[in-house]
Amino acid sequence: MKVVAIQSSPNLDGLTASLARAVLKGVAAEGGETELVHLNRLELKPCIACDGGWGKCRSEGVCILEDDFQALREKIGEADALVFATPVYWHDLSESAKVFLDRLRRCETHGDFKAFASKRAIGIASAGGSGRGAVRALYNLEDYLRRLGFEIFDLVPVTRVSKDHKLGMLEHVGRRLVRS
Repeated sequence: MKVVAIQSSPNLDGLTASLARAVLKGVAAEGGETELVHLNRLELKPCIACDGGWGKCRSEGVCILEDDFQALREKIGEADALVFATPVYWHDLSESAKVFLDRLRRCETHGDFKAFASKRAIGIASAGGSGRGAVRALYNLEDYLRRLGFEIFDLVPVTRVSKDHKLGMLEHVGRRLVRS
């Protein structure tokens, strides 16, 4: 099983990245192939809603912007499962997560959201600081993932207070993902 994890925090060694790595550790322990993508290291431009919002993404499934979007989209397409981990900013997904997911949903409209229908997804929302907003952000992430056609394997809200027991739980989730 091949699993791609996308973490959308600018902090490469922070809470969000550690949660994504925990799932991948479980996947690897069961013999799965893993890759961790740091979304903020990629060049991703925001959608420009070309042609009044009905551009090539809608007609052909291709984005006209030239950046790292298509390569990441292909990585997800080649994987069996996706882990998407986002920090919580103002009770919502990170800005980089929204930029990527907005473009992905536009391009996947072309295929009636069927490209990822056979793939499982794990969504993680990590609220550092106050710890507020993890569930609301996770709700938004779930909406994106479901609309893209993913089968939800698990959704996990995490705070600084819950991180210690959630790290072990997420490793177990990675193991279960491979076994199921």
